[in-house]
Amino acid sequence: MNIDIVSIAKKERSIYDPLYKELTKMISRFAKVQDIELFNKDVTKAHTISPQASKQAYTKLLEPYLSKGFNITLHPDGKIIDSYEFSKLLDGKIAVKFYIGGAYGFEDDFLKKSDAVISLGKLTMSHKIAKAVLLEQIYRGFSILSNHPYHK
Repeated sequence: MNIDIVSIAKKERSIYDPLYKELTKMISRFAKVQDIELFNKDVTKAHTISPQASKQAYTKLLEPYLSKGFNITLHPDGKIIDSYEFSKLLDGKIAVKFYIGGAYGFEDDFLKKSDAVISLGKLTMSHKIAKAVLLEQIYRGFSILSNHPYHK
């Protein structure tokens, strides 16, 4: 299986990089993970205009990735699911793409084009923390599907 994590984020070194690397390594026995961080001049400019302009810039960057595969968008108003429900989102898929938005979230049209819209909880978190939580849940999901004791 191929998993892409597509996020609106500046490519920069982070204190979370070793954690991402470790979780990606753990997941590698089940799937290949690709981390795609997107941020361009249009997003920078849009941030100075308005939240709506920012959302439109995010959509323009992210929409080309909404192709083959199962698309899951992380959104505060998305469905709150447990780890077992999360594992079902991975089950039987060949390719899954997760989307983590920018500071202003997503346009409704982008959310409608997603196969699933989920929330990691009611807490607001930075995209870096969200990515760490997402990676851990991906590993946990595969552990559930393969009856691996990690989940216990």
